[in-house]
Amino acid sequence: MKTLLDKNLPIDIMIVSEGTYPYVRGGVSSWIDQLMRGLPDYRFGIIFIGSRREEYDAIKYTFPENLVYLLESYMFDFGVREQVAPHRGDPVALQKVERVHRWFRKPETTFPKALGTLDFFLKEVDESFFLYSESAWDFITKRYEEKCPSMPFIEYFWTVRSIHAPIWKVAKIADAVAGKAKVVHTPSTGYAGFLGTLLSRNDDIPLILTEHGIYTKERRIDLLSSTLFQNSKAELLKQSDEDDYIKQMWIGFFEGIGRMCYHRADPILSLFNGAREAQIAYGAPEARCRVIPNGVDTKKLRQALEAREETIPHVVTLIGRVVAIKDIKNFIRAIRIAAYEIPDIEGWIVGPMDEDPDYAMECMQIVQNLELEKHVKFLGFQNIVDILPKSGILTLTSISEGMPLVILEGFAAGLPCVATDVGSCRELIEGALNEEDIAIGKAGEVVPIADSSALANAYVKLLGETEFWKLAQQNALKRVNRFYRQEQFLESYDAIYREALSWRA
Repeated sequence: MKTLLDKNLPIDIMIVSEGTYPYVRGGVSSWIDQLMRGLPDYRFGIIFIGSRREEYDAIKYTFPENLVYLLESYMFDFGVREQVAPHRGDPVALQKVERVHRWFRKPETTFPKALGTLDFFLKEVDESFFLYSESAWDFITKRYEEKCPSMPFIEYFWTVRSIHAPIWKVAKIADAVAGKAKVVHTPSTGYAGFLGTLLSRNDDIPLILTEHGIYTKERRIDLLSSTLFQNSKAELLKQSDEDDYIKQMWIGFFEGIGRMCYHRADPILSLFNGAREAQIAYGAPEARCRVIPNGVDTKKLRQALEAREETIPHVVTLIGRVVAIKDIKNFIRAIRIAAYEIPDIEGWIVGPMDEDPDYAMECMQIVQNLELEKHVKFLGFQNIVDILPKSGILTLTSISEGMPLVILEGFAAGLPCVATDVGSCRELIEGALNEEDIAIGKAGEVVPIADSSALANAYVKLLGETEFWKLAQQNALKRVNRFYRQEQFLESYDAIYREALSWRA
């Protein structure tokens, strides 16, 4: 835990940033930066929660003047373990742990009020008790014998430790910043939402939740598709139900801390209707759930629109990090297919390549293997105002998204979009907010996930049919200027912050 900035000023809004601002460009980070700069009358603090320090490079943003506090902490940097004296443990504390575990397994039971207090984690059931006491050891071994006795105990034991150890990290962060802010705002559930919940309950301050993607759903997908939980037994001897139990332990943990956040937060915000419905399905009270779409600076992006030439460039631009969730490989294959129809087509990949160097190297290798060096270019981080006027199509090929700002930025610059059917992409491209939005018409094409042929066909159709492209451009401009302007977005959050601060007063 390290304080990087402290102007010793009162903090109006404390934002909890999990793995995003200020170390990662784009997405939620851009949203946080936009929020702070667009609302200069509020003083903001940031608590950055990362996984391990070595996984993050330098700070990527110049801080606005109204950012007055920044603390960073890493969930899985445990350092040198302090010497812990063995002790039997408190049977009363063990009963509390069992009650909490019961609620995580069966959320319809009464919510344990103690779970939302700092004293529960720092005094009643502290780290030394759960991680090192004899009674906790008995509890863990009993559960192991009941649930998965055939798998190596060491794997079960370290899974339990890995799930629980960050809990006390979060509690210590909350203790360090307790009393500093008037309102806490988290852009996700997960560890950030858990920290926001603890701060809100401990300090009796409002908690605002804005989910960009549904954290619990994304972690479920990650865990169910992961190979991290495969134990070392030979394949024929593996018990799939045991592996599933380990995965379900993680899923149950993230679902449980997600429900804790939903239980406390008001309002619970999402970026599009589909996300709101998912929140309700995961346990969020419907009456507290609202939609506030992202907004973009259409005035700034008008420069890019005015810089466009009359001819439609045969350039398909993907703006995003070169990581697996963006499915860059599928984009490269789509350009290979489209090049048979449009020989001068180019695919530009605009975004940082340092987050997952191995994946970036694999992408560059595919370009070489497919002999696409003249067609696919890795441009790194660029000013989008310079890039968008030179592009004919904006594309997004992700396998998971929330509400991508980049699509709206492309619309404001006069670019139709071809996107995979994830997050709010269909709503943005086809319209969904109301009858007026739907009547505007399509601003591009929506295709299935991981379908390079469908992507290629959409690129060829848009670039090959000028009238279709111009209609999609016209619809894109109408939609972004009517429903997704930055001013609308900032007005909504200004009202929410004023209400929260008024409640606190």
